[in-house]
Amino acid sequence: MGLSFLLISQIKIKPSMENILRPVWKKVFNFNWKFGLFLILVVCLPRFALVLDANATKNYGYIGLVMVVSALAPFIFLTRKGLKEIGITKPKNYRWLLIGFFIGLIISLLLFYLGDYIYGDTFNNWYNYIGRSYNIPPDIGKEDKVAMFLIMAVTGMVFSPIGEELFFRGIVHSSFAKSIGDRKASLVDSLAFALTHISHFGLVFVGGGWNFLLLPTIIWVLGMFMASIFFFASKFYSGSILGAILCHSGFNLGMIYCIFYML
Repeated sequence: MGLSFLLISQIKIKPSMENILRPVWKKVFNFNWKFGLFLILVVCLPRFALVLDANATKNYGYIGLVMVVSALAPFIFLTRKGLKEIGITKPKNYRWLLIGFFIGLIISLLLFYLGDYIYGDTFNNWYNYIGRSYNIPPDIGKEDKVAMFLIMAVTGMVFSPIGEELFFRGIVHSSFAKSIGDRKASLVDSLAFALTHISHFGLVFVGGGWNFLLLPTIIWVLGMFMASIFFFASKFYSGSILGAILCHSGFNLGMIYCIFYML
């Protein structure tokens, strides 16, 4: 975690941006921390509830809708200049796209080994619990497993990274950055991202009932927070939101690989 904070400590705070909301929204909002908080509440709270419901019912159809809404939020609220301000632009450092991808991959592997070392093959292990949602048949053949892995990997590397990064490292981060600067805003969007993921692991549905796993949840949230800091660092050093997306994609690829082949 020290390395992640070292990276963001080198980030210079940007000057305040003008109100880059579309004219229709300027009548209601200013582009500042209050708008960012509004987005977090409107998107993350329903998402939290939908993920919990999906974990209990095994119906994950609405989760994709949440990712679509998250991805569309910048385009709904921001002007063309606003989209550029939040990082939807051509990368300035293509090397950092590759670096970010491998950073995300490494973080996911480290989280696997940590969970496996502490909790082994139990539901206290975050990847073990999340892996239940993949519904991998225990007697699946090798070829079918490869095909299923590829489908899940491609889906996981595309949809959630695009939706979550455009939202958290894009419009939410930039709205807070106008009020408190990039460094502090990266802490806010990372915390929001990490706490939102308690619905994926932490508050778990096992044996027909809900349980809150305090210590595993703390470790999981810290892991998601650290990953988020690196997602933002990849965006900053690449000069584009694509850096955050690829870092996130690398993380998801590592997690899915661990679930399929290392649990």
